[in-house]
Parts: sequence; structure tokens; C-alpha cells
Amino acid sequence: MSSVPDLARQPPTPLPSAVGAATALLDAYAPGARFLATPTRTLLAGGVHSTVPHGETPLSERVAAALGAARAAGHPAPLALGAVPFDERAPAALVVADALRTAPPLSADPLSALPAKPPAPADWRIRQVPAPERYGALVAAAVRRMREGGLRKVVLARTLELDADRPLDLPGVLRGLARRDPAGYTFALPTGPGRTLLGASPELLVSRTGGRLVANPLAGSAPRSADLAEDIRRAAALLESPKDLHEHAVVVDAVRAALAPHCARLHVPARPTLVRTAAMWHLSTTVTGDLGARPASALELARALHPTPAVCGTPTAEARRVIRETEPFDRGWFTGMVGWMDAGGDGEWVVTLRCAEAGERSVRLYAGAGIVPASRPAAEIAETAAKFRTFLTALGAGGQPVRQPGR
Repeated sequence: MSSVPDLARQPPTPLPSAVGAATALLDAYAPGARFLATPTRTLLAGGVHSTVPHGETPLSERVAAALGAARAAGHPAPLALGAVPFDERAPAALVVADALRTAPPLSADPLSALPAKPPAPADWRIRQVPAPERYGALVAAAVRRMREGGLRKVVLARTLELDADRPLDLPGVLRGLARRDPAGYTFALPTGPGRTLLGASPELLVSRTGGRLVANPLAGSAPRSADLAEDIRRAAALLESPKDLHEHAVVVDAVRAALAPHCARLHVPARPTLVRTAAMWHLSTTVTGDLGARPASALELARALHPTPAVCGTPTAEARRVIRETEPFDRGWFTGMVGWMDAGGDGEWVVTLRCAEAGERSVRLYAGAGIVPASRPAAEIAETAAKFRTFLTALGAGGQPVRQPGR
């Protein structure tokens, strides 16, 4: 595994805010390293002290054991980071980093506003799986199923499969993702030999700092517009959309129910607000809470929440069944979570959205939409297409032709 050459094992104490501190870590990323930028910090890890094993015991216990063992072995400030798949039965890709550099968040670095150097150009072949018409038919079938009773919401995804004529420029793609939305959650994490999970997620699943937690569920979306007046109109319409407000309320109710048992106090705003990325508007609710006398770790809280109806549906078991029966691919890491946790239980876990898994010359992109009884197939096709735009832009593949499977 390659790593950043000048890393040295050190306590992950954030550096003082300084021009260029965060972007220096972004520019230092090389394939094989682990990069994670959040609104609170920027992390670049190289080398592996230990790997969190797969097993039958709860993941949070296995991570805590790995962190405890690292500390006992003399690691000054062990931190676990990586990715957890959508299917909780599948192995995670979590390690205790051997060497770690930290910086303030990218959004605090003025240099993050400078345009990213584009990745090396490539000739892309792109296939949609399933094709838009097929995806629309699957949405229509899910709506009919909901109207028959039982299922209230399901999130259905589709993918783009891209092949390049040359090796991918992963650092260039990461820079494009990070600089396009520096206030979001940007990551590049190894998931297996020759495989890297990259993305720029807008959604915090949960963070814990001492006895306080924050969760920020997003559900209900609208594509941005390059025209300012139209962009504002779309944002205002989203705030008043009965379909999107219902979809959002389902998610917030589930978050409240999952977190309440862990909290002495939980505050859930009555109405959502808006957050924006470069490509999308989202309905957003920021949930805050004070943990009880025996506070759960950040990963325990994340596992209690995952999967929320924002990425799966409700009831959860029924939605999972529909996803397995409907989607013609394995989600893998998509709609799982990425993040970090320290030995004290603090950490941040993010929903794995606006992401792709990359090989040497291939990339698979994922995008999903929340399907409720009021959903229209054409609108959900458009929403997923808009969500693909973030990654296609970072790849430099936005203008490439799309070829249907089998053609």
C-alpha cells in the first residue's frame, strides 16, 4: 500500500487555523492513503497500525477493542477510520491509522475556494444500470406497492458504470470533489486491493463530542439551477412541497426514535430548513442531544441510526426486502457510512452518498431517490441524474455520451 511519505505518528491534535493547512493535506493525498474532510477537521492517514477484524460481535465493540489494543501497544492517540457497507453483515473497511496528520476544516482554509486543477483527461464509456426507462418502471412498481399498504417509503438507487482509456487520476478527482463543496464531507478510503471509495457526502449521520451529539438527517431534494431566480424558486418550492415534507418527516421521526433512548435531552426542530450543495437543495433538520450517564460511543449511535429511512425506507425490513428484489446490483458501500472514532468514543459518521468505488480504469457511481406514494417516475429519474452531476463533474466526464447496457 502506498502512503504519504512525510507522515509521522503523532497525536491527532488539530493545527491552528492557517492559510493552506487543510489544502496542503488535500494536495498531499496519494492512492493508498486515507483522506477525510469534515466541517470540523481534515484528516490524512498513512499506514495501518491494525485492522478492525470482521466478526460476530457488534462492530462498535470490535472498533473499541482495536483502539484499546493500540493504546496498550504504545500508540499515543489511536484513531479508527474507514467505511462501513450498507449491508451490516458484510465486512467493514476500518483500520487504526499508524500515522496521522490533521488540520482545520477545508471550509476554514481560504485556499479551498481556488479552482481545482482538473484531473488528467480520459475518454469515458458510460453505461446506466438500470437504464432510465427501467428505473422509472421500478419506481412506478414501488409506488403501486405502497398504495396497496405496508410499505411507506423505499429508497431506490441506480448506477453509472464508467470505463476509462487510461488509469484514473484519483488525487485529481478528490481535489475536484473537495473544492466543489469544501463545507461538506469529502473522503477517499481504500476498500480492498486496487479499490478506493471516493465521495462528497452532504449528510452527517451522527457526531459525538464528549456528552453531546449532533445528527443532521436530509430527505427531500431538488436540483440546483444556474439561473439565480430559478434556483431560489426551486428552494422555496421544496420548503413547501407536501411530498418532500412528508418524506423528510418520516426520516426525522425515525432519528428521534433511535436516539431518544441514549439521551437525557433531545432537541428536534419542528420544521426543516434548507442546505445546499453545488448540485442539490436538501431539506435538513439538525438534531442535538445530551447523552445519558453512560454515553454511547459515536459508532454505537451511528449503528443505532443506520440505515435511516433517508437511505433505506420504512418499515426498514420491508424496505430492505424491496431493495434486494428491485435493484439489479449490490449497493456495497453506497448508503453505508464513513467516518472516524477515537479511543474516548468521540467521532463523526457520515452517510456514504455522492460516491463511487474506483478501480484502476473503472468507476461505479451511485445515486438514489426516496420513493413515497406521491412520487413520479420522471421526477425521480431527474433527481438521480442531478445527484450524479457532482461526481461526473469531478471526473471531467460530464459531457461524455451515455451508452445503454448491451449497446
